[in-house]
Amino acid sequence: MTTTTPAAKADREPAGPVPGLLKLPANAARWATLGGAAGTLLSTFLAWTWTEEFPGNLTVDFYPGGLQVLVLIGAALTLIFALSTMGIRGLGWLTPGGKNSPVLFLAAGTFATTWYTVIAITEKLGGLVNLEPGAWVAAVSSAVLLTGVLGLPADTPGDAVRPPTSAHQRLLHSFKAPTPGRGRELPSWAEILIIAAAVGVGLQVFAYGIGTPYGELFVGYLVIAGFGLAAISRAGLNRRLSSLAARHRNVTVAAAFIAAFIFPLTQSSEAYATLGAYILIFATVALGLNVVVGLAGLLDLGYVAFLGVGAYAAALVSGSPYSTIGVQFPFWAAVLTGIGASLVFGVVIGAPTLRLRGDYLAIVTLGFGEIFRIAMQNMDGTSGPDVTNGPNGIPNIPDLEILGFNLGEEHTILGFELGRFSNYYLLMLIFTGIVVLVFRRSDQSRIGRAWVAIREDETAARAMGINAFRLKLMAFALGATLAGMAGTVQAHVTFTVTPTQYKFVEVVPPNSAFLLAAVILGGMGTVSGPLIGAALLYLIPEKLEFMADYQLLLFGIALVLLMRFRPEGLVADRRKQLEFHDTGQLDVPKKADLSKAGV
Repeated sequence: MTTTTPAAKADREPAGPVPGLLKLPANAARWATLGGAAGTLLSTFLAWTWTEEFPGNLTVDFYPGGLQVLVLIGAALTLIFALSTMGIRGLGWLTPGGKNSPVLFLAAGTFATTWYTVIAITEKLGGLVNLEPGAWVAAVSSAVLLTGVLGLPADTPGDAVRPPTSAHQRLLHSFKAPTPGRGRELPSWAEILIIAAAVGVGLQVFAYGIGTPYGELFVGYLVIAGFGLAAISRAGLNRRLSSLAARHRNVTVAAAFIAAFIFPLTQSSEAYATLGAYILIFATVALGLNVVVGLAGLLDLGYVAFLGVGAYAAALVSGSPYSTIGVQFPFWAAVLTGIGASLVFGVVIGAPTLRLRGDYLAIVTLGFGEIFRIAMQNMDGTSGPDVTNGPNGIPNIPDLEILGFNLGEEHTILGFELGRFSNYYLLMLIFTGIVVLVFRRSDQSRIGRAWVAIREDETAARAMGINAFRLKLMAFALGATLAGMAGTVQAHVTFTVTPTQYKFVEVVPPNSAFLLAAVILGGMGTVSGPLIGAALLYLIPEKLEFMADYQLLLFGIALVLLMRFRPEGLVADRRKQLEFHDTGQLDVPKKADLSKAGV
């Protein structure tokens, strides 16, 4: 018979709630959170300024516009998540265990967007006198909201919804769902509907970001989206959605590509389709680099040169009047020419350099990228052979024509008008699908596992009988091939190919530095990570033109913060999460587990 001492019994009893950052009574903090969120939400239906000089027209009552819409979304989500922490029936699934950290992230995003708007109005219009009562209500309510959230109990492992102890909690308890147990599995059709809804929401969020007409609105979008994603992650919704996507992988991939196909049909301006086309080019090249860096672990700092090889090869056979070859290949032959040229260059450059490792390999690939740019600049008939027209490049590249379908002309499909960039967007979407398929097949193959082994420890991989040099050369050649394929489309989209497009560092991507940053930012070794990273790194310079003088500074600060708080990237696989967040200590059994074992 086992006796239990009072000290051991106390250890087994669940600990009380951990106080928040501010020492506030729990009831006061919760009511301040609810009241602040409701007040901030209602303030968006009031005018925030009296003049339309501030973009977004924040002068109309009962009709939110511009940044007010983002504040409205943030306040509404904060209110919903705050109610879910109380176990309200139908909302408890948002924050299992009554976690308060998702509410904190949403409240912080709402507060930051609200005060950014108030400060921007004051700075742009010249003083606090330009603020209407709605702006003052929003500022005060968001401050109350943040204060209340900071007073909520902090999350603890195994945090659960606590029983009612006060009058207002007993009142809310009548609306609460039953105590959660093991969740009942949803039918397959319901899981597919959830995946479709998630993809649709993602498309709407992405389209809204591309369609932001001015920089202030895009800044607010980044703040709300960033804190919203952090809240979703802390609530565990991303893990549950990932498990559903893993069970219905083919449905998820099909839904993602259908949503991407619908994107140009939902845009009212061809300018937004232009951004989409360039983002896909950038993202496709980043996925190719992900094969080299993410899977094989080869630090390539001159990868943009392979994009240039494919673009120049396609431009020379495009039928441009400035081409020194003077031939015009059909589309499929031009693509194969760009792919073949990049493959050859990848093998020629990789064969002598891949015997190096680490920093030495990075320096050599960086040198190759600069050699390519300088060589293309010198092939002007004076400093070298007349092949590329030197600094002038190859302009007037004609539009592609596929089976009589000219991508440079407007076409009507299913009643929707598709312009030039919408056509190239859809073509690039097909190429992106091919690259995603190649990446996934490579990652899941025997060769992909060998690449990962080389990336983790090349010496151990060689000891296990892996031919490291041959496999690294295959990764280098495959990455170059994928970049060359994207380059063939880039040459026709941009009308011209010049050496200045392929520098190591340039304010406007794609370039080698931004490509590598897109892979690291999004998450090495994943499919969706480089796509998200490329989209962010292309959109931010395009939308924040009013901060052009500080773009590289802000970019560096963002990378430092990312490496500090999320070194595995925005989308990371399980291996990277364990690698970057491992404490280096053995797991210690919990007291509850020890008590069950009779210890």
